[in-house]
Amino acid sequence: MSGSEVMKKEKPKAKLGTFLRLIKTLYSYYPVLLPVTAFCFIFTAAVSSIPPLFFQQVILVIDDSIHTGDWASAMPIILSKLSILALFYLLAIISITISRQLIVVITQGFLYRIRRAMFDGMQELPIRYFDTHKHGDIMSYYTNDTDTMRQLISESLPMLLQSAVIVLTVFFIMLYFCVWLTLLVVVGVIAMLLVTRKLGGGSARYFKRQQKSLGEVEGFIQEMMNGQRVIKVFNHETQAEADFARVNDVLYEDSYRANAHANMLGPIIINIGNVLYVLVAMLGGLLLIAKAPNLALSGLPIGIDIVVPFLNMTKQFTGNVNTVAQQVNSIVMGLAGAERVFALMDEEPETDNGYVTLVNAKIQPDGTITETTERTSHWAWRHPHSDGTVTYTPLAGDVILDHVDFSYEDGNPVLFDITVHAKPGQKVAFVGATGAGKTTITNLINRFYDISDGKIRYDGININKIKKADLRRSLGIVLQDTNLFSGTVIDNIRYGRLDATDEECIAAAKLAGADDFITRLPEGYQTVLYGNGANLSQGQRQLIAIARAAVADPPVMILDEATSSIDTRTEAIVQRGMDQLMKGRTVFVIAHRLSTIMNSDVIIVLDHGRIIERGSHDELIAKRGTYYRLYTGAFELE
Repeated sequence: MSGSEVMKKEKPKAKLGTFLRLIKTLYSYYPVLLPVTAFCFIFTAAVSSIPPLFFQQVILVIDDSIHTGDWASAMPIILSKLSILALFYLLAIISITISRQLIVVITQGFLYRIRRAMFDGMQELPIRYFDTHKHGDIMSYYTNDTDTMRQLISESLPMLLQSAVIVLTVFFIMLYFCVWLTLLVVVGVIAMLLVTRKLGGGSARYFKRQQKSLGEVEGFIQEMMNGQRVIKVFNHETQAEADFARVNDVLYEDSYRANAHANMLGPIIINIGNVLYVLVAMLGGLLLIAKAPNLALSGLPIGIDIVVPFLNMTKQFTGNVNTVAQQVNSIVMGLAGAERVFALMDEEPETDNGYVTLVNAKIQPDGTITETTERTSHWAWRHPHSDGTVTYTPLAGDVILDHVDFSYEDGNPVLFDITVHAKPGQKVAFVGATGAGKTTITNLINRFYDISDGKIRYDGININKIKKADLRRSLGIVLQDTNLFSGTVIDNIRYGRLDATDEECIAAAKLAGADDFITRLPEGYQTVLYGNGANLSQGQRQLIAIARAAVADPPVMILDEATSSIDTRTEAIVQRGMDQLMKGRTVFVIAHRLSTIMNSDVIIVLDHGRIIERGSHDELIAKRGTYYRLYTGAFELE
């Protein structure tokens, strides 16, 4: 099972669940490297735990030599013990070097794959998700949350593993030396764990809030950056500063509480360790004076060779418990980030139960339609049936909305009983005030949202049966808000059809009326755009967007305020190109400028999600109703 599949199938319900899921995902990516790296860390930790055993044996040899005076026999034994210890340390150096290199490979490889998995999954999310989540918060998943996961994997987990191994190894060595002193150390460690649990649990809650607040701040900053011109035009700087202070205060409060809890751990644990060290020294001294029997696996009496190494082990033991406590901060932050990342990956993808596809077609002399892999000027809907037969329907652009109702939220309908028939080659215009439902209707045609009731048919086929990718491939859309991407002008035009040649892109630009200004750019069609086309005017960006739709050459066009950002002179140029572009196509137009829709075959007037008038321009003028009052200026669209 791949790592992305693990992420999609399992849902973290607690910190432990998130931790186990993270480990399982890591293992699915690196089933060999991860165990090898863990072994290297464990070996290094084990080696660092064994010196007390060697020192205890060396002390015994030295003690015997002091009493017997036989140093000649003692020196080879001492040197052999120290040589073995040096060999272990050498192996530990090699092991830690290998493990550190491998952890870099694992960490960076994991982040690379996790970002790919997040981005690939994001492409499958419905438009509704992006309409209901701040873009800055989504960006925070890729930056802050993945960075906390990096710290967790590359730093906290290795240190946690090493410390756990050292603690366990030292514990058993302590039992081997002296049970009484070990019990005292266990009592002290229990006190450390209780403090860690109390303070760590409080910080975990606030670290989770901190990650969420950080996403809110980034979302706010992005919103303000995009709206700088509006802020300055309306002298809104003071209010913007106040709004930022509000969200920043929340982040400060959450971060302060999280780190205040976490930073209290270190000093408390260190001081408990120091007190424990003193208590062990006192108890060891009392046992020595009293010559108490030693209950231990070694069977050795309590002597200086027991107490001195035990004091070193106490420091080592409490030091590693403190190391774990110090990592609580990074561990909690990393798990909070992982939980947010997994939550993004667990979002339900856009469902698509369609089975009708769009294929290149050849029309035989007798009218028979056959499918072909070659690019032709004809397209057809490939419709498989339950009996195994397949029928082909020519792509004509006949669109019917049949008694359609729609709600963004249950119980709050925004469209009521919408019935529209756009025949192939017809131009259908929607007119109405803001919020009347014009854009919503076009969003239903391309299935950005699914209808609540009724049916939408495309060339006689229910669009729910058509695969969304094929449905959208048959539609060309020019939105009011233009989005251009980093790259050259011709690359942005080719975005409409990736296999389009340079000649086809240039022809589309000429059709849209964009060729004139493009050829006057410093590098013409090879001019590099940046910042969503910030080096172009709004009207020029819109012309490129229109050219992008033109190169796609779809049978159905949706123009949502396509000329709203173009001046009157440019509009006349574009309108001629648009007239050429719309020939032979079914076109849905949304416009506030009624002059751009006068030649529409059907004009539909909407009011609060209902159709109140329909007809041609002349027919609606003759009715002297809402459209007539709009056209004559009796009242204006808002």
